[in-house]
Amino acid sequence: MKSYREELWFHTKRRRELINITPNVEECLARSGIKEGILLCNAMHITASVFINDDEGGLHSDLEKWLEKLAPEKPHSQYAHNTHEDNADAHLKRTVMGREVVVAVTEGKLDFGPWEQIFYGEFDGKRKKRVLVKIVGE
Repeated sequence: MKSYREELWFHTKRRRELINITPNVEECLARSGIKEGILLCNAMHITASVFINDDEGGLHSDLEKWLEKLAPEKPHSQYAHNTHEDNADAHLKRTVMGREVVVAVTEGKLDFGPWEQIFYGEFDGKRKKRVLVKIVGE
């Protein structure tokens, strides 16, 4: 069995962004040479997420509004965590959206259902952060 590891780095321009990283992950898979196995993709920061969903602008807008209702950024004073930082909402948003995805690899391709894409969700951006891609298989 083979194992492959690669890091993807992102530096977002805004505090919150959703980025379709499917092409980046597919490139990692191609470089791995693995044809059958499992791919793990996870955010390496506690205020970011990796998740699977549809790449549709209306849905992305809905996600942003929904997450902001669940964990509004402001006022910062509403969160006990914000005594030294102002990103408690980002921690909560990450908890809801999840840390990682696992995707089957079949015949050298990501084995997705219809419309599925991998996204990096940044909730406390404007700085460099990374995503881990780990692939195990033959």
